[in-house]
Amino acid sequence: MADGRMNRRGERTRQRLLDAAEKLFANKGFHGITVRAIAKEADADPALVTYYFGGKRELFDAVLLRRAEVLNQIRMAELDACESGAGPEGPSVEQIIAAFSHPMLERSANGGPGWKNYFALVAQITNSPEWGGEIMTKYFDPIATRFLEAIKRTQPDWTDEDVYWSYHFLSGAMVLTFAETGRIDNLSGGLCKSTDIDSVHARLPKFIAAGFERLQSERKQTS
Repeated sequence: MADGRMNRRGERTRQRLLDAAEKLFANKGFHGITVRAIAKEADADPALVTYYFGGKRELFDAVLLRRAEVLNQIRMAELDACESGAGPEGPSVEQIIAAFSHPMLERSANGGPGWKNYFALVAQITNSPEWGGEIMTKYFDPIATRFLEAIKRTQPDWTDEDVYWSYHFLSGAMVLTFAETGRIDNLSGGLCKSTDIDSVHARLPKFIAAGFERLQSERKQTS
């Protein structure tokens, strides 16, 4: 019984360290924060970072992996459901984009501050030459590949080059959305809010699908 209580207490401490690191990395970046600051935020001994994770970089990886695993499982399930629920011609490009983006947008809107911090961190590292290629490949390439395969199955005549560029533009739009910089608030005079994720979900799949389709239609006209 005592061992069980100790294990539960240890797991709570570990989760506090992950939450604290997620928040501070999102706000100040990997290099802008110390292990001591993370431990202070988590109300824990700095030595516990080494005990549970091994070091700062390992803690950073654990922060990214914790929600990536959950998120990728949900996105895989939504893509599977999108394809299995479609008719003989398969789902539309817009439906595939919605299934791919919806889990991220829904958690950004409704998942609480932890998910907000996580997506802010993802937006930060995606735009970083130091981290973007390595980390996004490690944690998000499998789901990106699954998405691209779904697009190629429903549109087998589309060129791979245009499909990959279109995905690149989709990724950029999502990263800017998750950053919630407030730029659209200023440009629109308050008409649009960068925090209005529901409005993003209502528009983004249509917008990106139209871009996918326009590239392909232009290629067909010139071939």
